[in-house]
Amino acid sequence: MREAGLKPTTVNSYLRVFNAYCHWLHSPDTKCSPACTAHPHLRPQAEPKEVMPTYTDAQVKALIRWKPAGRLERRLHLLVLLMLDTGCRISEATGLHLFDVDFDNLLVKFNGKGNKQRLIPISMEYRKVLYRYLQSLGALSGDTLLFPMERNNVQRAVKTLCKRLGFTPPVRVLHSLRHTFALNYLQRGGSTFHLQKMLGHSSLEMTRRYSNLSTADLSAVHGRLTLLTR
Repeated sequence: MREAGLKPTTVNSYLRVFNAYCHWLHSPDTKCSPACTAHPHLRPQAEPKEVMPTYTDAQVKALIRWKPAGRLERRLHLLVLLMLDTGCRISEATGLHLFDVDFDNLLVKFNGKGNKQRLIPISMEYRKVLYRYLQSLGALSGDTLLFPMERNNVQRAVKTLCKRLGFTPPVRVLHSLRHTFALNYLQRGGSTFHLQKMLGHSSLEMTRRYSNLSTADLSAVHGRLTLLTR
């Protein structure tokens, strides 16, 4: 698979299926742990630990302070703010209906991967801008999609917006909004366990990928702790 050009992450997905089948084949009535060595299994490939691309503080402020003109631009702005406020996936944002928003309790219900639903808090600031937007559209039914947009169209629109605001967006334009939320969440004192719930990850190991501190964080700590300042 590696010789065919598949990435280690993709190869490991296949290996997990193969190993699970081997465990079931030898012990159909017993559930084996991932660390099982009693049955035939293939060792996973080493996956590269890459730094997650994120938006800078200045870029985030520019996106938040952008003054959209017209309904379509306001809708795009709301979508970007939602991803920055909750860390949701773009598929979860574009699948959000009006009845999924609880304005009284500041909660939204996302349908994540595998049709797993989760309730996530939103800020009062986001509630205000969303409510004003809906008021401007008039009465809407509960089954109305808030962001009836295709992923590719959203990505193109956000990339264009970033250039209008004077900067080049990260490589993964939309998913980097999710990365930015996660990094900011941890930097401001949020726990990895709470972040796992917010992001809808099935395992804590997936969430730990977001806990890589930025160079600025490391530099700030190093300046206080280095032996040379004593």
